[in-house]
Amino acid sequence: MIDATPDALDTTHSGGRLTLFRATRMSLLVAIAVAMLDQLTKAWALRGLADGHIIDVIWTMQFNLTYNRGMAFSRGTGLGPIIGVIGLVVVVMLLLSLRRADNVLTRLATGLIVGGAVGNILDRLFRGSGWMRGAVIDFIDFQWWPVFNVADMAIMIGAATMIVAMFKYNSQIDRTDGQ
Repeated sequence: MIDATPDALDTTHSGGRLTLFRATRMSLLVAIAVAMLDQLTKAWALRGLADGHIIDVIWTMQFNLTYNRGMAFSRGTGLGPIIGVIGLVVVVMLLLSLRRADNVLTRLATGLIVGGAVGNILDRLFRGSGWMRGAVIDFIDFQWWPVFNVADMAIMIGAATMIVAMFKYNSQIDRTDGQ
């Protein structure tokens, strides 16, 4: 269970490195879990959907293996190394920003985004013929939306959670400033 008391969320009081570790532990655990789940589902997709095999799931949803050499929605095809480096920079910046993350939602969102980014970066690093030349494995296909994967879901949910955290946190600051 996550301790959401003010003392548990305070990363500024004395305690130095241990306090920072406790503040970032949840984000790192979420990121590791997301990256592992993403890679496991992609390994399954590579085995189970090889040779054009498609699995109908429900309604228009199907599992259909595709290789994305671009970024979200297959934009930027051929820019894999640049996209990969940008992804690495974003991961580092998010991890560094955890020092200022003073609420559970922001930490959760950061973990989701970092885990998803790492999952896709691993594809670029290890599923190609050169540095950052790999393709991201996508396999969740609604047929009316671009094909995506678990990492993409984590990034989108993390981004939405980050927005909610910003509004919630800013509204709390506004209320305390007005008192």
